[in-house]
Amino acid sequence: MTGRDQQLLVPKANSPWVSLIILLALTLVCTFSVQLFVLAFFVLVTGDFHILLGQGVGGLLEKPPFLYGMLAASNLGTFLLPPLILQRIEKKQGIRYWGNSGRNWGIYMLMMLVFLLVCNPVMEAISIWNLDMQLPKSLEGVERWMRMQEDQMAMLTEKLVMVTSFERLFLNVVVMAIIPAVAEEFYFRGVLQHIMTRLWLNTHLAVWLTAIIFSAIHMQFYGFFPRMILGLIFGYAFLWTRNIWIPVFGHFINNATVTVFAFVYARAGKSFQELQQSGAQHVVIYILSFIASCVVIYYFYKLSHKKDERKLG
Repeated sequence: MTGRDQQLLVPKANSPWVSLIILLALTLVCTFSVQLFVLAFFVLVTGDFHILLGQGVGGLLEKPPFLYGMLAASNLGTFLLPPLILQRIEKKQGIRYWGNSGRNWGIYMLMMLVFLLVCNPVMEAISIWNLDMQLPKSLEGVERWMRMQEDQMAMLTEKLVMVTSFERLFLNVVVMAIIPAVAEEFYFRGVLQHIMTRLWLNTHLAVWLTAIIFSAIHMQFYGFFPRMILGLIFGYAFLWTRNIWIPVFGHFINNATVTVFAFVYARAGKSFQELQQSGAQHVVIYILSFIASCVVIYYFYKLSHKKDERKLG
C-alpha cells in the first residue's frame, strides 16, 4: 500500500465548527444523562421519593451524600466525558487535544506552585476590586440578579467547605479540587482552547476567549476577573508546555488551598465570613507580588521555548 493510499484511508478531519457543535451537543447530553442517573440511583437506594415529590431536587440537596454526588456528576458529566468522547471520535482524524510533552513536568509544576504563591497578594487586590464592582444605575436589575447568584453560591460553598472532620475534608478535596481540576482543564484548556485556535488561527485570542468563557461559566460575577486571570495562566501554561497536567496541577492547588484553609478555619471555630476577609496590604507588597509573578512567568516561558529551540537545532 502506497503512502497516498494510506492517506486516503484517513478520515477527513472535522472543521472546528463541527468539533465545537459536537462538543456542545455532548455537553448537553452527558450533563443531563449523568445527573439524571445520580438522581435516580440516590432515590432508589434511599427511598426518598417523598422528598423528591414534595420539595423537588432542592430538598434532596439538603442531604450531603446527594449534594456531593450531584457536584461530582456535574463536573464529570459536563466537563470530563464530552472531551473524552470527542477525542475518541476525532482521534482517527489525526486531532490530538491533550498534547504529549512529558519533559520538565516536575520543573513546570514547581514553577506553577511558586507562581500561585507569589501572585496571591495581587490576586487578593483584584478580588477586592472585583467584589466592590458596581454597575451603572441603568443596570440595577442585572446587578441585583448578579448579587443574588453570588449569595446563593456563597451559601452553597459555606455549607460544603466549613467542615471539621478529616473525612469531610478528604471528600471536599476529591469533589472540589481533584475532579474539577481534571475535568475543567480537559474541557477548557484541552479541547475548547484547541478548537478556538483552529477557529481563529490565533493562539493568543484562543487563550483569552477560553479564559473568559471559563470564568463566565461559573456564574460568580464578583470573582470573574481573578478566575479569568487564572484561566489565562492555565491557558498559556498548556500552550507553552503542551502538557495538560501542568494546568491541572495549578487548578488543583488553587482549589485545594481554599478547601484546606476552610477546614483549618472551621476547626479553629472561625466563620466563613472570616475566611473571606482579606485586609489591604501595603502597596509595596502588591508591587513585589506583581514583579515576582512576572519573573516566574518569564522563566516559565523561556524554559518551554528552550525545549522548542533544541528541537529545531
